[in-house]
Amino acid sequence: MRISEKLEQAHSSSNPPPATFSFEFFVPKTSQGVQNLYDRMDRMYDLNPIFIDITWNAGGRSSTLTNDMVYVAQSTLGLETCMHLTCTNMKIELIDEALEKAYESGCQNILALRGDPPLDGSESTGDFKYAKDLILYIRKKYGDHFNIGVAAYPEGHPEEGDDGRLLEYLKEKCDCGANFIITQMFYDADNFINWCSQVRKIGIDIPIIPGIMPISTYSAFMRRAKWSQVAIPQHFLDTLEPVKDDDYLVREKGTQLVSDMCRKLVESGYVKHLHFYTMNLERATIMILENLNLISSIKSHEIVGGTDLPWRKSLHPSRSKESIRPIFWQKRKYTYISRTATWDEFPNGRWGDSRSPAFGDIDLFATDLLRQSPKKAFDLWGCPQDLKDFSEIIISYLKGDLKSLPWSDSAIGEDSSIITDKLVSLNKKGFFTLNSQPSLNAVPSSNPVYGWGPKNGYVYQKQYLEFFVHKDIISSLIDKMNAYNGAQGDRSAAVLTYYVVDAKGSLTTNAGDDDINAVTWGVFPGEEILQPTIVEKVSFLAWKDEVYRLLSEWVKIYKSDIVKEFEIGEEKIKNFVNFLSGFAGEFYLCNIVNNNFMDENRTIFQLIEDLGIPNLA
Repeated sequence: MRISEKLEQAHSSSNPPPATFSFEFFVPKTSQGVQNLYDRMDRMYDLNPIFIDITWNAGGRSSTLTNDMVYVAQSTLGLETCMHLTCTNMKIELIDEALEKAYESGCQNILALRGDPPLDGSESTGDFKYAKDLILYIRKKYGDHFNIGVAAYPEGHPEEGDDGRLLEYLKEKCDCGANFIITQMFYDADNFINWCSQVRKIGIDIPIIPGIMPISTYSAFMRRAKWSQVAIPQHFLDTLEPVKDDDYLVREKGTQLVSDMCRKLVESGYVKHLHFYTMNLERATIMILENLNLISSIKSHEIVGGTDLPWRKSLHPSRSKESIRPIFWQKRKYTYISRTATWDEFPNGRWGDSRSPAFGDIDLFATDLLRQSPKKAFDLWGCPQDLKDFSEIIISYLKGDLKSLPWSDSAIGEDSSIITDKLVSLNKKGFFTLNSQPSLNAVPSSNPVYGWGPKNGYVYQKQYLEFFVHKDIISSLIDKMNAYNGAQGDRSAAVLTYYVVDAKGSLTTNAGDDDINAVTWGVFPGEEILQPTIVEKVSFLAWKDEVYRLLSEWVKIYKSDIVKEFEIGEEKIKNFVNFLSGFAGEFYLCNIVNNNFMDENRTIFQLIEDLGIPNLA
């Protein structure tokens, strides 16, 4: 069904809701992420969205996957779906293929976009230059079959500014046959309402749908506002700045701020529908909907011939009258991610799972990763001149004297106390530790330091160690681990599993490509075993990219002009830059898991000690 018709139907009923809503999802980076996004979309179906939309990656990439996801959402999940379609770098043949697949899947809604121009500044190689060209083409080929949406920018566009031309361009797109408008994210409600007034004054009367970006973490909130060049009201900053280091409080207060904004939009009379940019997460969006009292009762199952079927109706034309489905679809088991639905709600840590639908979102490498200003970085870490200075910074962190490191935004936890001395010893020898956890065997879930999860349960951990190691030591370390594994007898899996990678991505490991190693798990009464922390190849390689980039950004901010104000001395800055610039070429990133969780934290440390590496001079 067309979106404009669904909106009209919802808001012309005898008891219309104060507002309706919809969700946007982006195409995940991994195949497992796609499967798990389906589970997330399946759950969010029960919130009763009017529609969902699925993005089209820039420059025509992932076009087949976008179409596949539209088909599944429309046909299997029963979600009214809008497909993004960009024309930048898109030949007519690709556009025809995408439209035909959308048509065949029963999709009747397209968000027609120009798309981002080529990153190298060259001209687009596509057959259409503007979104209006794409709209005219769709109308010529498919008539009124598709409801067509267009994008709008209430606070201007990075390429066009806000000089009034954007309203002219929007009017041209509407005159070409657009049926609804979805706007870029914003946080200034008054500015948006004023913009809506201008839109109506120039004769645009189709639905205006505001794009709403929930606030999950402070850093993501600030980054996205900066990229999109949107204004942040002062009361947003006053509320969030004091709690910026607490993700839970940021999300809670951010929910209230965005909810208040949404109420103001609806009360203005210009807005009847809210479109949420979910970033493939669910909790932050659900919190706003709950705050606005917009979550209606769960949809009932389709009734066919008087029988309540145990599945929902497909929106695909050829399957809409199905009354039989294979038994394995009748009670479809959710995958691992869906059983742990909220554990990736704060995806800013290095334990990210590539199977998560939010893994590798558009935040990943879009801006600086190092969160400290030059002044803050210098106050925290000084200006290390060599490996020994570098080691002493990490040791200060391990002892609790430093509250953060370039790769760790929070102070070391009490849970590391039983291995702190061993970690300090490693850093003195030039094994620079980034992350670790001790082994645990059946610790009560109520334990104040190590416990988590429901009451009356038990938690377990495998010993984990992650560190930088000099390239000249790698071979000896790997030989030691392989020898240890061989000495443990004929086992189907190694006792010690490891990943070793250099800055360029050359990987050595004894784990399989698809191996997923749970290193933390809990056993609780009446529940399945929960496995919230894993180690696996794809997310480790993504973290590798990030950690090496963090080091390069540390170099970059010390090379900035502002550093001259700190009276470090040019010679010291030069030494620092030379030292850390060469670090990536000399040191590899390594992690080791001891799969024997009853080993009491001895084996990994002892193997490294046995290498006989002296302390740094």
